[in-house]
Amino acid sequence: MKTLIAAFTLLLFCSTVSAQKTKVYTLADTLRGTLTPERTWWDVQRYELAIKPDYNDKSITGSNQIVYKVVGANNGKTRMQIDLQEPLIIDSILYNNKSKLKFEHAGSVWYAHVPAQKLSATNNVTIFYHGKVHQAKRAPWDGGFIFTADSLGRPWMTVACQGLGASIWYPNKDHQSDEPNLGASLTITVPDTLVAVGNGRLVFKKDNKDRTTTYKYNVVNPISNYCIIPYIGKYVNFKEKYAGEKGPLDLNYWVLDYNLPKAKTYMPDQVHKMMKSFEYWFGPYPFYEDGYQLIDASHTGMEHQSAVSYGNWYKFGYRGRDMSGDGWGLKWDFIIIHESGHEWFGNNITSNDLADMWVHEGFTNYSETLFVDYIFGNKAGNEYNFGIRKGIKNDVPIIPLYGVNAQGSGDMYPKAGNMLHAIRHGLNNDPLFRSILRGLNKTFYHQTVTTQQIENYVSKQAGFNYRKVFDQYLRTVQIPSLEYYVKNGKAFYRYVDCVKGFNLPLFLKNGNGKSLKIVPTEAWQEVKLAAGQEDLFTEKAIEFMYYIRVKNKS
Repeated sequence: MKTLIAAFTLLLFCSTVSAQKTKVYTLADTLRGTLTPERTWWDVQRYELAIKPDYNDKSITGSNQIVYKVVGANNGKTRMQIDLQEPLIIDSILYNNKSKLKFEHAGSVWYAHVPAQKLSATNNVTIFYHGKVHQAKRAPWDGGFIFTADSLGRPWMTVACQGLGASIWYPNKDHQSDEPNLGASLTITVPDTLVAVGNGRLVFKKDNKDRTTTYKYNVVNPISNYCIIPYIGKYVNFKEKYAGEKGPLDLNYWVLDYNLPKAKTYMPDQVHKMMKSFEYWFGPYPFYEDGYQLIDASHTGMEHQSAVSYGNWYKFGYRGRDMSGDGWGLKWDFIIIHESGHEWFGNNITSNDLADMWVHEGFTNYSETLFVDYIFGNKAGNEYNFGIRKGIKNDVPIIPLYGVNAQGSGDMYPKAGNMLHAIRHGLNNDPLFRSILRGLNKTFYHQTVTTQQIENYVSKQAGFNYRKVFDQYLRTVQIPSLEYYVKNGKAFYRYVDCVKGFNLPLFLKNGNGKSLKIVPTEAWQEVKLAAGQEDLFTEKAIEFMYYIRVKNKS
């Protein structure tokens, strides 16, 4: 153990490209981001979380029963790592609802001393805690508990904690790779003048006869820690059944009382279009058992599983702004479409390590293009995807260091989305591309994954090795360039400014019915052109379809 701790205390460095500064990762980062021995011997099966927030005191009291399965020999080690971030405090820990456990902590990492346990045994610990809770300053970007007021000055509470971690407000194994296999429940006690909403389905509502009411919600599917979220305020509900790919799907809308009239005419239209589009491209909604909820929130929005938070002011675009700059982004509600897209990529398929968050954000960014394509047509989808390119910074790579709870560049959104668009166009086979997207959601259904699994699956199903394409866009900040010239009825072409072996296929076509597929590499290649194919080699047209630079060397 001493050797392990000594190793963990080594500082890890990551040079950022844009500022040429060195980011230093600490022991705390490593303990958060690494699967330590105190984490790997047990696998979370279920969370039974109960909380009572205090709006005036900005504090919470609560408990979390963690049901777990022993999956590895602990070699005499009897410590269990529990994550709970300061200033929250663990009061006590019960083992199997009977014996109290000893525990200690270093910062936000707590160690419970548990008895020896047999392999494959299922046990539980119940952790009681309380304290002032970290508050978000600019949710959802910085994260934390949110104590605010609605437009009428009434209490309004929720949480946003992706990246920062769910341990900011409740004790858990705060690592993305371990979701509770059997789901989770969330029990919320609030003043009886307010309504509480949680993930999944309402189990009960109980009047405590002391001016408080308790609500219990439950999900039966695996769920990421950061997706378990309470919503507390002056909520009212309306609901409907949607005829989905797997049958009737329960849709629940929870909105502030004064938003009800406009919500009824606004939300269902956007949700229906989203469901129709995404079930076409990605396959059935992944959580029919838990239903789908769209819930008013004070921040912009988050992809909380089966309880999507919505704060887009009932406006098209991103709070009235066009993310593409070409007009298409103002024809639909960005938050409803984007955050719901995460139900497939992020919630159904979840990355093991935060470093692979492009799997969440890249595919969901591209879901916007696919939505526009499905609703408004292929030309609109191409224009939207090209328009969002202006948000690419190429500051640092999309994939950062592993094992330290690090996130890479924000380019994981538009750059990864443009990479997927380029792969799609190079295939020039939408039925195949669609089958890959649906296959991902079926093959990795309710699983946590690595980027290698996703990259390998795409290559295998496409029948082409995209390894260097993924390396180029995910692991470097270079924009690859296609050099070409046309001479004597032939086109000569190659890639430069790229990783060794970069080989993104290009399918070139124009409005005159001419087309040509090439697979450039770093070496000069040539192809004999048929009549009219010279016009396919046009810088503007190629750059519009692919995120590359094009240079005519004639």
